[in-house]
Amino acid sequence: MSTKLSDIAVLSTDMFGPGNDVFWISSIEGILEKYPLLERPHRQSFFTFLCIENAQGNAVIDGIAIRTDRPKVIFVKSGSVFSMDINRTASGTIICFTEDFFSLRYNNNALFHFSFMNKENSSYVRLGENKASEWKLLCGYMLAEFNTQQKNVDSVLRSFLNILLCKLDRQFNPVMTNEKWSSKEEKIRQFQLLLDEHFVKHKTPSFYAEQLNITTNYLNKICKKYKGLSGGEFIRKRITVEAQRLLHYSARPVADIAKELEFESVSYFITFLKRILV
Repeated sequence: MSTKLSDIAVLSTDMFGPGNDVFWISSIEGILEKYPLLERPHRQSFFTFLCIENAQGNAVIDGIAIRTDRPKVIFVKSGSVFSMDINRTASGTIICFTEDFFSLRYNNNALFHFSFMNKENSSYVRLGENKASEWKLLCGYMLAEFNTQQKNVDSVLRSFLNILLCKLDRQFNPVMTNEKWSSKEEKIRQFQLLLDEHFVKHKTPSFYAEQLNITTNYLNKICKKYKGLSGGEFIRKRITVEAQRLLHYSARPVADIAKELEFESVSYFITFLKRILV
């Protein structure tokens, strides 16, 4: 029987033990024996680097399976439905951190300046031999620092984390640009945050434009310029992501899911999905 989404645990980094409420790092060897909840679909309130060296199995993000058969970095965004099934002798590193942990050194929006944070279906990169050795070395430094718990350990870990984020950004977007994070892109980021909170009840761009103190036309304009989607398309895409999660992980009737997402009728819900997904 499928797991109901409402029954899926929402995990935070403190699941790994006291003192790990914003950051945690460990070897992945035997990790499912220590933390069996990771094997079941769950929502994460934190971000995860899964740095695979050698493993057998899969990591699943929002229903999409990623094989762990070769060296790669799998990045799991906060809010995703995630599970992993890997062999107990797998080698590699798992790094879990919250936005707050990273923002303590940088500004509140720095994490979302990395290009891969704003891309869809970009959950992993394969690593060649040289890159795999580089990631293994950096992860080893971080793990050693975390385990020693010396003075200023969080500052050092934050610095290493920034290096990993920068290197992953290069993997996703190897072309160097001189573009800086603009106020318009920040508006889009704020829009996305509002959307995550209100997409069930508010399905029109005008609500979000009002919250952002801009016009609906301006919201559509900047979304189209930077994301290639109008404000309405952005909203419909967010609803579709949640609908797919519910349909994939729930045993409930489609009518119940349509009601939960506050659609007027089942037929309208089905028509909506067909129009978006076909």
